[in-house]
Amino acid sequence: MLAGKGYSWKAARARLPPSRQIWHILRNTRTLLAVGLLTIIILLWRSMGSAAGEMQRFYCWGPSKPPMRMTPNEYEDWHAHLQTPVLFNHHKPVEVNNTTIEHVDLNVIKSTTEALRNKERVLILTPLRDAAWYLAQHFDLLTQLTYPHDLIDLAFLVGDTKDDTMAALAKELERVQGNPEAAFRSAMIVEKDFGVTLSQDVEYRHSFEAQGPRRKAMGKARNYLLATALKPEHSWVYWRDVDIKDSPAKIIEDFIAHDRDVLVPNIWFHRYKEKDGKMVDIEGRFDYNSWQESPEGLKLGATLDKDVVLAEGYKEYKTNRKYMAKMGDWRDDKDFEIPLDGIGGVNIIVKADVHRSGINFPCYAFENQAETEGFAKMAKRAGYGVYGLPNYVVWHIDTDEKPGNA
Repeated sequence: MLAGKGYSWKAARARLPPSRQIWHILRNTRTLLAVGLLTIIILLWRSMGSAAGEMQRFYCWGPSKPPMRMTPNEYEDWHAHLQTPVLFNHHKPVEVNNTTIEHVDLNVIKSTTEALRNKERVLILTPLRDAAWYLAQHFDLLTQLTYPHDLIDLAFLVGDTKDDTMAALAKELERVQGNPEAAFRSAMIVEKDFGVTLSQDVEYRHSFEAQGPRRKAMGKARNYLLATALKPEHSWVYWRDVDIKDSPAKIIEDFIAHDRDVLVPNIWFHRYKEKDGKMVDIEGRFDYNSWQESPEGLKLGATLDKDVVLAEGYKEYKTNRKYMAKMGDWRDDKDFEIPLDGIGGVNIIVKADVHRSGINFPCYAFENQAETEGFAKMAKRAGYGVYGLPNYVVWHIDTDEKPGNA
């Protein structure tokens, strides 16, 4: 009817209220179909995206985007939790086959209290002059040492000798080294004459006039022996005189346990005399070169010419130093230590690195001392510790009871 009177549907729709227009559109079949299809598509897309994420989480080792499609921030976020191990090889190892080139690694050579476990090598050094009389007993004591002999090297310096020291030494070495149960790792004989003509007579050797020249000559002999025999593999150096009468078999282990740079025992001697029809053992003090400095000694040294060598136990130089020989008792605690400023040379155990650092036996006056006493002064000047064991006694020969020279 409306159309017949000049109205159309479009005109009628235009006259409908807005709410009725929206309702009419929503009820339209095509609209409902379009909305339904769109909902299905969205649901499918979301489910596919979730499945893809789960697959990425469990099966993909890399990011969901290739690196060229990632923003800098995305790239940083992805790699923030990663630490990829990297092996660098800056250059190939250098191989040197020239037999004239030797590599020595002193970093692995240590002097420790675990010497036995670490198989640390010990070098025993003995300077000799007119010493044929003592060599048999010297080697008897050496073979009694309990430190493994395959870790011990022996070295001797024979110089300015007039007796049969060289032949006696050769025969003793042949005897010991030929015995598999007693043989040492190696033995070396160094022969060097220094032109020393000082008498070996006991009275002259112990005279005041002989002390300076004698100590300087002994210092030179020790240094030649040390420079020739010390090898990179040595951890400890054990200086042992040939005229020792008796010493503990475990002396090396006992001294190493103290872990000191320089360590010496007390040196006494036995003297047997008849008293009231009985033989009495007189325990004599022998080595007065192991001492502690005194104010009087320092004051005296300040007044002396730098080339004068002080000698202990002589009225010419009164130092009032404290002598270790007058201290201690072998019946007391053997491990009791005291610091020393001078040492004697009968028995010394030194960490090898002390010698490698340049601490040797001055064959000149160093702080008015020479040889072993100068060695102690030099070691202390360099910051090393020098100690003595007043209750640990090594027995020296009694120079009054033996034939020949001391």
